[in-house]
Amino acid sequence: MPIESADLPLDLAPEVAAARAEGAPVVALESTLITHGLPRPLNRETAAALEDAVRTAGAVPATIAVLDGRIRVGLDAAALDRLAAEPVAKLSRADLAATLARGGSGGTTVAATIIAAHLAGIAVFATGGIGGVHRGAGESFDVSADLHELARTPVTVIASGAKALLDLPATLEVLETLGVPVIAHGQDGFAAFWSRESGLAAPLRMDDPAEIAAAHHMRARLGIIGGQLVCNPIPAEAEIPRATMEPMIAEAVAAARADGITGKAVTPAILERLRDISEGATLDANLALLHHNARTGAVIARAVAAQSGRVAGAPGPA
Repeated sequence: MPIESADLPLDLAPEVAAARAEGAPVVALESTLITHGLPRPLNRETAAALEDAVRTAGAVPATIAVLDGRIRVGLDAAALDRLAAEPVAKLSRADLAATLARGGSGGTTVAATIIAAHLAGIAVFATGGIGGVHRGAGESFDVSADLHELARTPVTVIASGAKALLDLPATLEVLETLGVPVIAHGQDGFAAFWSRESGLAAPLRMDDPAEIAAAHHMRARLGIIGGQLVCNPIPAEAEIPRATMEPMIAEAVAAARADGITGKAVTPAILERLRDISEGATLDANLALLHHNARTGAVIARAVAAQSGRVAGAPGPA
């Protein structure tokens, strides 16, 4: 359920507000891929293309960002243009409230987008890959807020696993400790972002969107806090095999450490280095999985909305 309050700095685009009022399916989309994840002008082009992918698959897209001290849920062309061109903050759970209080602007990470989606009453969020436990976290204690937000907030997140530059076994372990369901979609293994397989088994597998939706609703009925992670592997024709990726990741991670890069700057720096090392192959794979997740998110959102209608005693949307 949305958090209803007139005091919230929350603005829903008319299309999103109408869909929510009708019980129609909505898919949240993050904005850090626009502000920090993709080069210009590809960032703006991709933002529009992902919204189109959600619409084509039968749901309403809601790209989320913070602009001038307001959480914007659903962005018009002018807002997307601004995010694609202006330098803004990268916002997670720790700095979302402070930025809003100061009237600032920023792209929302997975964690911040989960928070905003829940505030807006949106149950499904599609992204590229979640953050997790960074390599060397035993010394740096660098663990993404995404994991804890998944454990706190009841949103179903569709992603191609965790970003493969992370410590994937440790990330899975933390997700299990936090009680987050990790659901493989279409295969048994835990997806590894650019690669379909990580070599790790996923705890659960669900191929039917209706079953994923039913699990989402059952958690609410049981009063279990937190969301669920649906691991949707990159399409086979677009993947870069794990054996090919791993040496490139090791080189990029080592370069980031040598440069003294820490905190929120680590992931963008490594992704940029990987684009260079792979001669653009990682970027192409990233775009393919983003589109695939947007489409899959729309299908799952339709199932969640249909079952919400039945629970409320009304027919679900066609």
